[in-house]
Amino acid sequence: QVQLVESGGGLVQAGGSLRLSCAASGRTFSRYGMGWFRQAPGKEREFVAGLSRSGTRTYYADSVKGRFTISRDNAKNTVYLQMNSLKPEDTAVYYCAAKSIDYFTIYDTPTEYAYWGQGTQVTVSS
Repeated sequence: QVQLVESGGGLVQAGGSLRLSCAASGRTFSRYGMGWFRQAPGKEREFVAGLSRSGTRTYYADSVKGRFTISRDNAKNTVYLQMNSLKPEDTAVYYCAAKSIDYFTIYDTPTEYAYWGQGTQVTVSS
């Protein structure tokens, strides 16, 4: 089992950057594939980015490709989401999620993930 705590959200102007962090408890962080999702008011939770357990494979939603980067530091039990060139439509609560999986698979549907953080708010002003 793993517990996840996100941080790094806030208010930023359009075109700005933020880096979200997700700290995981436990000694088995390297066994988990990780994902970032977001949910805006009145909308369903959507996939943003995924990172394989190996750390060598990534996958992004088309809406963030080229602007966001997901990475992990297993020594720190932390996964990051670097968000650049932010747009007002990126405004949402951002969640990290974990799934115990094989070395290279990435899932992009929320139901595949067993563990979730509490979320961190990102607001992008125009």
